[in-house]
Amino acid sequence: MKEKLEQIKLEAVSMLEAENADLEQIRIRFLGKKGELTSVLRGMGALSAEERPVIGALANEVRQYIEERLADAAVAQKAKENEKKLAKEKLDVTLPGSKIKIGKRHPLSQVQEEIENIFIGMGFEIVDGPEVEYDYYNFTALNTPENHPARDTQDTFYITENILLRSQTSCVQARTMEHKAPPIRVISPGRVYRSDAVDATHSPMFHQIEGLVIDKGITMGDLKGTLEIFAKNMFGADTKIRFRPHHFPFTEPSAEVDVSCFVCGGEGCRLCKGEGWIEILGAGMVHPNVLRMGGIDPEVYSGFAFGLGIERVVMRRYNIDDMRLLYENDVRFLEQF
Repeated sequence: MKEKLEQIKLEAVSMLEAENADLEQIRIRFLGKKGELTSVLRGMGALSAEERPVIGALANEVRQYIEERLADAAVAQKAKENEKKLAKEKLDVTLPGSKIKIGKRHPLSQVQEEIENIFIGMGFEIVDGPEVEYDYYNFTALNTPENHPARDTQDTFYITENILLRSQTSCVQARTMEHKAPPIRVISPGRVYRSDAVDATHSPMFHQIEGLVIDKGITMGDLKGTLEIFAKNMFGADTKIRFRPHHFPFTEPSAEVDVSCFVCGGEGCRLCKGEGWIEILGAGMVHPNVLRMGGIDPEVYSGFAFGLGIERVVMRRYNIDDMRLLYENDVRFLEQF
């Protein structure tokens, strides 16, 4: 039996030293409930009283030896696995790094920021307001009566009878007049919504920037001078502007404002359709009723307001003929700007 124990020890060592030894199988074969060492111990009943302690002690030594060698082999195998893993994950710093794609600002955002900076340079403050608005601020406070066509549900997105998606950022001006005493000089950029079918020149959602100036002695001349400075900074120093009579409920008198074509300089080209002028915004003197609704005395103060669509400026500037391109998120299109 002593020879059998020595043989078990040698066989276990031999298997543990083998390449890619299966440690669990070795443990089961020699130390398991049905293992070879257990079988030897079960036969100790046939030994004499003198042999039993000697063989028992030797069997425990063999068990302890195999367990220690198994533990050492497990540590060695783990170290080898870690080495292989590190070798696979090794970073070669001599290789060039992967190029990281960096995004660019959307042309709408670029142009909006440029417009904002022009007016900030003239002393305007940027104000914001809710896109989900009361019809009071969107219509009533802007001198648009209840029977006005613009209130039709075919033109405006109503949520309830008196809550809607704002159709213009002019409602921010109405809110500003309620909470800010003159002098007032603000612009209000943001998204607006109208019930338009999607096509090359229309979208149910688009962007506007509207401006408001209220103070003592404000005239149409101040409006014209402000818009001339804006146009020259936006489209070039040689740009001219032209006022054409128009009607807006919240301004009186009102005007459509054109700028000389920034491609042909007014001579006529494909962009301006041979007219030499491009319609760019609407403007006028703030209607006395709008001032009264805002808590401002029209006998003391006067003011002007203007509004322009950012998409229109972007499309004119970059000669884009389809507004839908601005919303489709096609990287091939956007990376040009």
